[in-house]
Amino acid sequence: MYCNISERIGFGLSAELWTVQLGIFLNYLGWGAVMPFEVIYLHDGRGFGLGVAGLVVGVVTGLAVLAAPVAGAVIDRVGARATAAAGSVALAAGYAGLAVASTPTQAFLAAASAGIGNGALLPSQSTLLASLAPRELRHRSTAVSRVAANLGVALGGAIGGLVATHGLNGFVALYLVNAATYLLYVAILVVAVRGEARRERVAAGYRRLIRDRPFVRLALTDIAVVAVGWGVFTWIVPAYAREEIGSSPRLIGMLLFANALTVVLAQIPVAKLSEGRRRAPTMALAALVFVAACLLVVGADFLRPSYASVVLLAAAVTVGVGECCHTTVLMPLTADLAPATLRGRYMAAMGLSWWLGLALAPTLGAQLLSVSPPGALLVSAGVALAAGLSALALERELPPAIRLTPHPVEAR
Repeated sequence: MYCNISERIGFGLSAELWTVQLGIFLNYLGWGAVMPFEVIYLHDGRGFGLGVAGLVVGVVTGLAVLAAPVAGAVIDRVGARATAAAGSVALAAGYAGLAVASTPTQAFLAAASAGIGNGALLPSQSTLLASLAPRELRHRSTAVSRVAANLGVALGGAIGGLVATHGLNGFVALYLVNAATYLLYVAILVVAVRGEARRERVAAGYRRLIRDRPFVRLALTDIAVVAVGWGVFTWIVPAYAREEIGSSPRLIGMLLFANALTVVLAQIPVAKLSEGRRRAPTMALAALVFVAACLLVVGADFLRPSYASVVLLAAAVTVGVGECCHTTVLMPLTADLAPATLRGRYMAAMGLSWWLGLALAPTLGAQLLSVSPPGALLVSAGVALAAGLSALALERELPPAIRLTPHPVEAR
């Protein structure tokens, strides 16, 4: 009886996995506290020009894109735990360096360290979660990590807003605390997570990955889904709401909060509802949800401001549900497609598709927004629809054994 209750409360996950999830929460708590203020800190606190401040922040993302493929090979060679620990140390050094950087050169060097750390941490963390969870529980482990990340970002942003009111000293404190959360994560990995055996070097690993047709289709579909579901609703929709609908900054902030809160509340129920159901249609459903959200935003422009605000909030909640459906499938399916000896490379490649989707959304979306604001949202809806059709087509290419989200057999 005790075992049954404990298993249900723990969502079936081991204590080791829950400890890693705690580390993920701490990481995102620290990062969420500094994320909204990175450009503000460098510009107002350190006196850098806006262009320089933007480039420094851009280095963190740009180097993550370059470092991820290298990290994938390292993960497959030395293990996910060791790579995640090394990436976290690089991130700690980077953000501690940014806390004390007084010149652009120092800031760029610190950002380079953080960027390399980001490129190593994300795929190694995904690989670690996949390796620690049994196949039938990977979707649950992913769901919990998403809740931990979103809750950490939400709380971190609220704390960061309070601390940032203290000026330069407040900014420095935020960056140092963020660095400390990465070191705490390293301690968790070293103390609480078992080590992995070193593997033999795998020849032509990425060439084998590129020849994996189902995986390539999954990655391309993910680029489109991320570009709309995350990128457009992070950067393009707020600009559209402000310029076309006349929404207040307060409402725009509420859109982001409503989205994060939806993920926190819905991710685990969505993961449980997906059990025993086909993965490809679940991904297609996520894409169709994003289509509906885009149309809601366009429709809000034809309503009175009070009604438009309600519709925009509904769109933000809708997007959150779509995110839950997509992420419930993505990384567990990636882990199932990957040979054990190449899992790090597969996770790194899928992480790269995430970064590409995020990069395409503001780059192309802003151009469309300048030409035709409603057109930008309608094109986004078309991209999401195409991604949904691609997800449905993916099912024919998947091995039958992995077409369904596993349904864990729990003690009764």
